[in-house]
Amino acid sequence: MSRLRSALRLARIQWILVRHGLDELVVLTPFLRPLRGLIPLLPWHWIRRETPLPVRLRLALEALGPIYIKFGQTLSTRRDLLPEAYADELARLQDRVPPFPGEQARRIISAELGRPPEALFARFEDRPLASASLAQVHAARLPGGEDVVVKILRPGIEKVIRRDLDLLALLAGLVERYHPYGRRLRPREIVAEFDRTLSRELDLTLEAANAVVLRRNARPELRLHVPRVFWEYTRTRVLVLERVGGIPIGDQGRLRALGVNRRALAALGVRIFFTQVFVDNFFHADMHPGNLFVDARDPHRPAIAVVDFGIVGTLSAEDRYYLAANVHAFFNRDFRRIADLHIRSGWVPPGTSPEELESAVRSVCEPIFGRPLHEISLGLVLTRLLSIARRFDVTIKPELLLLQKTLIAVEGLGRELDPDLDLWRTAKPLITRWMRRNVWPTPELRRLVRELPTLVERLPALLRRLEETPVTNLPVPRRFPWLETAAALTAGGALALLAVGSAHRTLDLGLAFLGLGVLFIRALRPPPHP
Repeated sequence: MSRLRSALRLARIQWILVRHGLDELVVLTPFLRPLRGLIPLLPWHWIRRETPLPVRLRLALEALGPIYIKFGQTLSTRRDLLPEAYADELARLQDRVPPFPGEQARRIISAELGRPPEALFARFEDRPLASASLAQVHAARLPGGEDVVVKILRPGIEKVIRRDLDLLALLAGLVERYHPYGRRLRPREIVAEFDRTLSRELDLTLEAANAVVLRRNARPELRLHVPRVFWEYTRTRVLVLERVGGIPIGDQGRLRALGVNRRALAALGVRIFFTQVFVDNFFHADMHPGNLFVDARDPHRPAIAVVDFGIVGTLSAEDRYYLAANVHAFFNRDFRRIADLHIRSGWVPPGTSPEELESAVRSVCEPIFGRPLHEISLGLVLTRLLSIARRFDVTIKPELLLLQKTLIAVEGLGRELDPDLDLWRTAKPLITRWMRRNVWPTPELRRLVRELPTLVERLPALLRRLEETPVTNLPVPRRFPWLETAAALTAGGALALLAVGSAHRTLDLGLAFLGLGVLFIRALRPPPHP
């Protein structure tokens, strides 16, 4: 029966693809492949299609339903693989679905928390505030009087996701096997990444933990409000958060009517994002207008409240350094440094020719400099830099793609609020300060401090081995001036290696030098009296 349902579902998918003029994807199915030659004879092929192919793909995903909409949204972040027109169109996908009944929401709350909503809340509204593909949100009030929102996963959503993911995996395999660009697009890898993302979003306790971290990092000077989590009411399928007020940041009319300083608001949004990336290393990765609200009580110094914490991002210290250094080199037109950074960071294969890569970077970045600085898009810069990977067939880390997607959203929103927003001028002090604090030797010394416990653990065993090594077996004279010099140089080399970095390979080499120094020092000691 499950196979029959899957076959019917696949048939429906194929019909929707055909209806939107995506016949090439349909004939990838092995048993339909022999019919490929008949496609030009179909009636709709005689009619000229005015709608561009990327738009047709977006419309087909919207017709297929919520999970496919979310998949298209995920796909839109893969600008390292997709042509720009497709990525831009898929980014327009809207995640709106009809709500499920309030009675079902009540049953889920009762099952998760062990008591019905009327016993848990002073008030619970059956009509949802918002409804999306995975969950919907209801307003409520706690017995203590706090206004809250209750986020509830859709009933049976796990089964729906599993079914659709299995079909997506099947379609991805067909695309990879039969489409001429299938392997380069890496569809199975994208589906696997989408599977991991959805798995995290299906556990609302993970979202609650993300909110706690963002709230803890929200400094007063940033004027960012992150709602409080009520853990006693939170479970895997139910999340209760403080209800935030304010004006939706996309409501330009109300912001203007209230006299909100939109230029200050745009700059604030940029500072919040870059602080989360370069200072906190934990950023809200879904900063679209529906998740941001403006506190306009002081119109000249507005504040921002953020909701929906299912998607967050982090970067390694190395990626943050290379990212900041790339942007800095770009604005200095140092294209050779950008090429070297790409190779050293592992974003392109180590055997890549620096000259060839520098030429590719120059061809991508040089045209951007024809515009005034305030018109240069940092999102476009990062997109162009990552697009180079497509030429060299490189897989970009999901974390960097998430950062790129968020940067594009933040910059687009900032330019809506302030068309003259100079993102570089706003972000440069944060990036420069971060590089000043984290460029050699400071970060290496910090890493050495972090690695000291490992070093301390290894030293006793190393010293025991050295004590057990008979000095008489060493073919080294005991009293020679060069031996003292060698001991000093070896000890210095050990300290230098231990200060250079925290990689285990470097630590091991440093310890080896340290051990050699100890041997030299032991050789310098006079032999014990019999």
